[in-house]
Amino acid sequence: MKLPFLLFSILVTGISCGQEKQTSDWQIKTAVLAAPEKFRDNAMVYGYDEYGKLTVLRKGTNQYICLADDPNQEGFQAAAYHKDLDPFMQRGRELKAQGKSFKERFDIREEEVKSGKLKMPDKTTLFVLHGTLNEETNEVEDQYLRYVVYIPYATEESTGLPAAAIGKGHPWIMDPGTHRAHIMISPAKN
Repeated sequence: MKLPFLLFSILVTGISCGQEKQTSDWQIKTAVLAAPEKFRDNAMVYGYDEYGKLTVLRKGTNQYICLADDPNQEGFQAAAYHKDLDPFMQRGRELKAQGKSFKERFDIREEEVKSGKLKMPDKTTLFVLHGTLNEETNEVEDQYLRYVVYIPYATEESTGLPAAAIGKGHPWIMDPGTHRAHIMISPAKN
């Protein structure tokens, strides 16, 4: 009788420790780290339920939406973006859930933006936070934030930015001339 109870206790303890970082409070706490500090308290937060389904963990009252770390992906990554970008982001998640490849998602959204079916803001921001999760403290360490400024259909010529980084931390334009054109700003790591 003691062995089954011991195995059950180990299993439950293991599950609860592993799921601690999955709680709604933890997801909210770490997701908002990607947003500018003054917007964190009132940002909307998407996170994952116990089945791994993306859901709203907290409704927001400002212009920011935060996306919690996906527990099914290796490493830690959270994001924050302006609410006007949400239809574009949601459409990408829908297409991914349908099994569409990156290229298929890109092409479908490109066509939908061109046709007016999918609204893409004239300009908006996205912040992506990477880090290392300390398994003992559940804190995100070695945080690194990169910045993305979406400016649909912008080009090297219209921005004066190169299509590839020319040095550490130098901004550049990715996907120029498309619906997904954006300025990448990846500060140099210390």
